[in-house]
Amino acid sequence: SRNVLFNHLGTNEDSLTLSLKPDCADFVYFLRAYFAYKMGLPFAYSNCSRGAGGAPPRCNERFDILHPQLTRPAPPPEQAVASAAAPPAPAPAAAPTNLLQQLFSQPQQVQAGAPAAPAAAPAKPPAPKRPAGVAGYFRAVGDVVHSGSVRAPANSDKSDFYTIPLTQETLRPGTAYADPYGHVMMLVQRIPQTADAAGVFLAVDAEPDGTVTRKRFWRGNFLFANGASLGSPGFKRFRPIMRENGGLRALTNAEIARNPDYGDFSLEQSQLSAEDFYDRMDEVMSPEPLDPTRAMMAAIMALEEQVKTRATAVENGRKFQNGGRGEASMPDGPAIFATSGAWEDFSTPARDLRLLIAIDVVRGFPDRVARRSDRYAMPFGRGLAGVQAQLQSALASELAARTFSYTRSDGSAWTLSLKDVMDRAADLEMGYNPNDCVELRWGASDGSAEAATCTRRAPAAQRAKMTDYRNWFRERHWPHA
Repeated sequence: SRNVLFNHLGTNEDSLTLSLKPDCADFVYFLRAYFAYKMGLPFAYSNCSRGAGGAPPRCNERFDILHPQLTRPAPPPEQAVASAAAPPAPAPAAAPTNLLQQLFSQPQQVQAGAPAAPAAAPAKPPAPKRPAGVAGYFRAVGDVVHSGSVRAPANSDKSDFYTIPLTQETLRPGTAYADPYGHVMMLVQRIPQTADAAGVFLAVDAEPDGTVTRKRFWRGNFLFANGASLGSPGFKRFRPIMRENGGLRALTNAEIARNPDYGDFSLEQSQLSAEDFYDRMDEVMSPEPLDPTRAMMAAIMALEEQVKTRATAVENGRKFQNGGRGEASMPDGPAIFATSGAWEDFSTPARDLRLLIAIDVVRGFPDRVARRSDRYAMPFGRGLAGVQAQLQSALASELAARTFSYTRSDGSAWTLSLKDVMDRAADLEMGYNPNDCVELRWGASDGSAEAATCTRRAPAAQRAKMTDYRNWFRERHWPHA
């Protein structure tokens, strides 16, 4: 793939090395800010809480690109904002013409021998400093935004996003998806339904370990639940920012609904149950009834992609172990799903809980076809029981045939099938700790040939906490702080 905006401004602006580590919500904001920077468009973001104590996220002050020196407000009590130092940006090669270039251009260096500026009188506290170049601005944005910024309630005009109806027209590239439990993705492509295959929505996301992956829409990747404390999950678009009276202003929900250029604000998703949401998305992706076998194969393929993505994450954890950086500290309680440091980068509790949900979806697919036979093009002359039996047989065969390999602790490869992963679902309930060997994280049983190369276990205190938290995974229940 190629970045079509590379050096778009003609000032060699992409020759700088941007040391950015987008994670989840940061990723969608970075993409938005980068596009705005290149195209000279307005950009803004809000300081939001994460939500706690039964309350949803709440957004407060909004910051915009016209005032780059004002980027880091005092955060709400429950929001931990990390401070990142920005390296100095080099002086521009030519006078900038783009508005954002002007905002971030650096002053010319004082020539040797020039008269020294008079000393400033120490009367007022120093004014806020603008970030050092675009890279510094991106870092400042990343220090403030988080997944709660995208989950803010749909009826709020202060949020950075607004919810949309579920249609093929509104679910276009650039649409963000807010997971109710703290993850964010962005749609990049819709593949229409054909006579041979179901329709597909493709999205991308970023993880703390530095991976950026493509994911297809399905229940295993896109979790959905409505609840007062969760805010508003679902598909959303960035709130339009308008130039007005020499400044920037975000449109309200009512203005978006009335504006002929938008007109797509909707509270539809906030009124849907999880089953209604997924049924509606099935209708949007594939308006025509699906062949049940092909639909099941698509679900198996999605599960396979999810397993292979986890393999990359577990491998990153193995490399962390081999790097001699010591053990990753394990937080307490629900913080295992949202923290910082090595645990955030290399543990997989959120990924594994989603994988367990995905396993349930695939395992129960034949039963779903029986429950929702109206959504499927059932074979002529075949009874429902016969279709179910055929799907069960095809499922078992396909899971056994699809394999992948992971690298064991000694560097050797070990091959597992999707059937192995399904059979080890109970072991994966405690497979997320990066301080355990990779064999244990993949559910290898004690005394087996697979586990013979395991030489590392998480500390006993961490294993005890994992045992206490196991019901969250067994019951597929995401805990709240």
